[in-house]
Amino acid sequence: MRWEGNRESDNVEDRRDEDGGGGGGFVFGGRGIGIGTIVIALLGGWVLGINPLTILGLLSGGGGSPPAVHQQAPAHRPPADDQLARFVSTVLADTEDVWAALFRQGGGQYQNPKLVLFRGRTPTACGQGEAAMGPFYCPADRKVYIDLGFYETLKNQLGAPGDFAQAYVIAHEVGHHVQNLLGISAKVEQARQRVSQVEYNHLSVRLELQADCLAGVWAHHAQNARQILEQGDVESAMNAAAKIGDDALQRASGRAVLPDSFTHGSSAQRQRWFHAGLEKGSVKACDNFSASAL
Repeated sequence: MRWEGNRESDNVEDRRDEDGGGGGGFVFGGRGIGIGTIVIALLGGWVLGINPLTILGLLSGGGGSPPAVHQQAPAHRPPADDQLARFVSTVLADTEDVWAALFRQGGGQYQNPKLVLFRGRTPTACGQGEAAMGPFYCPADRKVYIDLGFYETLKNQLGAPGDFAQAYVIAHEVGHHVQNLLGISAKVEQARQRVSQVEYNHLSVRLELQADCLAGVWAHHAQNARQILEQGDVESAMNAAAKIGDDALQRASGRAVLPDSFTHGSSAQRQRWFHAGLEKGSVKACDNFSASAL
């Protein structure tokens, strides 16, 4: 992926030299949505035989007390010689440019999210964030959170190496931010009180697949504007999408594949929707809530 020399975002907060605010539990006051929730579901759900939705509910505001407020030192930008931090800053900047243009074309105004780098754990407006979650987006403070150690997990444990696979992770979380700005996430969250757990699982799958599609939309426009893609990049992202499909993770954990427990979509679905966004470059193409089949 061609990224060096491109603009870096000013919207990156580096908390990696903080102690994470201490604390134990993880109770959200607002729905934290992240590609890493599958990692939690794998480790804490399928391995232990717990429905992943139960864990997802804990991560997404299913009751409990409001999150504690932690005192926090002012965040600062990452050091200039940190190559990986520069990479995610550059990817974030590219998403800013693409989505600002697309919102402008639609008569709206894009509001940039923040990207928070942390180690171990960090306080968020959605509760205590944990590195074990992988990257996630908190709609309550409009921030994407990532412990960069997740990329080692993505490469070594999930078998999805490559710069563009890493960029896809950021773009997916920014896709959740776009959904938040458009009011899509709020509508899905409101449905929690009216539907069964299985039905809510299905809505969650559509939300996640749409975020994959929106990541593809970003890649389409970034490629047209800046020619960021190199040979093998698309395959790298498609491989990452396959490795983090719910069915792939369930098989990897040695458990039966249970579609009604899916919260992110199958490998084939994740690949299909990312590719739809990449090929068409249209937000309209990502309207999977109107699609009869995923």
